[in-house]
Amino acid sequence: MVFALVALVVLALLGAVHRYVWRRFVGDTTAPGSRLRRAGTVAAFVLPLLSVGAMTSGRVGAPFWLQQVLAWPGFLWLACLLYLTLALLVGEVVRPVLLRVLARRDAARAGAGDARGSGPGGAESGTTPGTREEIASGTLATVPDETRPRTEELVTSGPTGASAPSEAVARTASDAPGPVAEPESEPAEERAAIASAPAGTTPAPAPVRARAPHPSRRLFVSRVVGGAAAAAGLATVGYGTYGVLRGPSVKRITVPLARLPRAAHGFRIAVVSDIHIGPILGRAHTRRIVDTINATSPDLVAVVGDLVDGSVADLGSAAEPLAALRARHGSYFVTGNHEYFSGAQQWVDHVRELGLVPLENARVEIGGFDLAGVNDIAGETEGQGPDFGRALGDRDRGRAAVLMAHQPVVIHDAVEHGVDLQLSGHTHGGQLWPGNLLAELANPTVAGLERYGDTQLFVSRGAGAWGPPVRVGAPSDITVVELASRQA
Repeated sequence: MVFALVALVVLALLGAVHRYVWRRFVGDTTAPGSRLRRAGTVAAFVLPLLSVGAMTSGRVGAPFWLQQVLAWPGFLWLACLLYLTLALLVGEVVRPVLLRVLARRDAARAGAGDARGSGPGGAESGTTPGTREEIASGTLATVPDETRPRTEELVTSGPTGASAPSEAVARTASDAPGPVAEPESEPAEERAAIASAPAGTTPAPAPVRARAPHPSRRLFVSRVVGGAAAAAGLATVGYGTYGVLRGPSVKRITVPLARLPRAAHGFRIAVVSDIHIGPILGRAHTRRIVDTINATSPDLVAVVGDLVDGSVADLGSAAEPLAALRARHGSYFVTGNHEYFSGAQQWVDHVRELGLVPLENARVEIGGFDLAGVNDIAGETEGQGPDFGRALGDRDRGRAAVLMAHQPVVIHDAVEHGVDLQLSGHTHGGQLWPGNLLAELANPTVAGLERYGDTQLFVSRGAGAWGPPVRVGAPSDITVVELASRQA
């Protein structure tokens, strides 16, 4: 019941966000019935459906080829939706400011035009304000009566009006400052209407030829803000995608351990987590990670969970490059929560075939310290959760202990069992800003090295990405942890 309510809330939120994005990018910037509006409306329905398909196809057992078809557009749209929405929200602050600036500019221009019209040659000096502009633009409809003799004055009717025309002409000529003539730029159709008008009548004004309509100020601002938001959002997603496909960078940190003997000083552990081999990140992604790790020449490789997003049948070949990992003391693996989505045991068996050593609530002695590993807490639903007593209960407390555990939240168990250093992943460093703020609510440490009592916790940002193959503000990495002895 609770899950259903949460699902309904999430769907309602997604629907509201899509409606908002459609309104700002499509409804406010395109004409009703236009091709752009129709295309935008179709996209507003199709893209969220692709996203739902990408998130659910693997869980419902859809063919792997279909998962791959849906994954790229579906997951990428989720990242685009996030950053387009954030950019639009910033635009909501800019929008009223831009409207106000444009309104003031237009008001200033109008005031300047009125000032010019009241000067010499303007309205007060006997000419019509703006006449030149109207004539030049072709919008002049009629010439004011004051600048042209009325037809009644030129032609009179009746039996006693034989000499009236000449008198009217003389009277008009004596009143006017100069010869009366039609303006040169008067439209031809208006002159024809005057010439053909019946005696004693006033011709109807010619129709006004208006300028082609320009976009309104509000439409202009909507297009500017929408265009800027689209450019910012899509550029952010593009750069974040490039970062993931390029592969993880290498970080190096030194961690001093109080109980580490001098003989183990300088021992280097290549920590990699959250590789997330799946419908998007496949064999080439695995190969890049293996090559990057081997280039660091580590003493030991620690694969700290969330290796895959799928079954061995679909992704076994994509994981095969792991067999090429090279380290003096071998490569070790613990499960993450994503292994349990498709069946953790099949992956434990498969990585063993590839040469990695799974640590299922187990411990091995490596040189001058103990290396332990526990199952992920997601395995508790299958009776395969973490067992710290089994992994650490009977060890020699005089030796340093390094623990591999996928999720940082088990740090308090590590402190209780006297662990010197815990290696974790799971958080992706937030992966998509501001996701790090949410990750901080659920994890004691999101990324990096922190101390909890006598135990230090290192959390990797991970080498891959889950969902959208995009990282913003949390670049992928492989970290070489160099152990340092206080006795050295």
